[in-house]
Amino acid sequence: MQQFDVIIVGAGPAGLRAAIKLAKGKAKVLCVDKKQEIGVPKRCGEGFGLSWMKRLGLKPDKRWCLQPMYGAVLYAPSMRKVEIKFNKISGYVIERRVFEKELAKQAAMLGALIKTKCNAHGFERKNGEVIVTCIEQGEEKQYSAPLVIAADGTESLAARKLGLNTAISLNDIDSGYQYEMVNISFENPNCINLFFGREIAPRGYCWIFPKGKHHANVGVGIAGAEQHTAKQYLDKFIESQPGLRNGSIIEVNAGTIPVGAFLDEMTADNLMVVGDAAHQVNPVHGGGIGIAMGAADIASEVALKALRKKDFSHAFLRQYTAQWYGKRGNSLRKSLKRRHMLEMLTDDNFETLAMSITGDDVMKIFEGDIISTAKMVAKKLVRHPNLVKVMLKYLR
Repeated sequence: MQQFDVIIVGAGPAGLRAAIKLAKGKAKVLCVDKKQEIGVPKRCGEGFGLSWMKRLGLKPDKRWCLQPMYGAVLYAPSMRKVEIKFNKISGYVIERRVFEKELAKQAAMLGALIKTKCNAHGFERKNGEVIVTCIEQGEEKQYSAPLVIAADGTESLAARKLGLNTAISLNDIDSGYQYEMVNISFENPNCINLFFGREIAPRGYCWIFPKGKHHANVGVGIAGAEQHTAKQYLDKFIESQPGLRNGSIIEVNAGTIPVGAFLDEMTADNLMVVGDAAHQVNPVHGGGIGIAMGAADIASEVALKALRKKDFSHAFLRQYTAQWYGKRGNSLRKSLKRRHMLEMLTDDNFETLAMSITGDDVMKIFEGDIISTAKMVAKKLVRHPNLVKVMLKYLR
């Protein structure tokens, strides 16, 4: 049975980033993933903010940065729009399968061992180690390490088997469905396009993330408890858009997105949880690549300390949870209030907002600029007291 310092379960952005950081720290790392190909299937619109790239020390690379974005355009149900545009690049729509394979290559070149089609299904603590049982290309194999990092998605099996409850309610999970489409036309190929309304996407939105002038990810995210499926809402939206309805679909992706229920504890003895497994996603727009990789950085630093001290107890590892909340989690909890506010808005409310506010106003709302937002609400929405009441309730 091969022994490692750390076994990472899940080779997405969080798991691979942890593998890179730990290998740089001279840890002996194994990263396993049940999928047969890194980066497939993708479960997001593939937007990646430039601010997150800079924070993570990543330079935009033409191999995986397909389309520069200069902001976003928000559409009300009537297609009235609010533009949030910048005079410089604010992010990219990326090719995740290429991006994640580049991360895997980097981790491997630093000494981490990456294994695909390796399904980790058994986890047993024994003599201070965790024995991980995998089905690896049809054969059962076992590996051991004193520390497991669970980066295996929303309903993490690794976390559950090692005694950490990461269950999430339907109220805090969205269902997503997406087509990669070509031979289509749409406005604003240099911006992310978001479409709001209860008939369009209840408690969510439809999106067009351009990957070229006539090429885009077109998807929808809706509340997980909705009666109709995400696919039904997406197909209806596409049929309503003349520039989309005759396009070709070259890839289909679906999955769940955690949009709340942040974990109070993200560690247990011999265990740390990162990424979607720890529900580390922005609850407003569902984006999580940068957040997951940032969490992996914090977890890796604590893991390297644990290896030096040979202390893999929950009492020691939980400093990761404290650090993550200090740097990111508390801010995301405030964003959760903004999600709750959006859930309360009617289609008429969306129309009123589209007629009354600017892109700068939208940025103030979602950046949590309470004073400026309160002034804006009082000035521009004074004739709509019910809308003001909803907004101020969640912005306090």
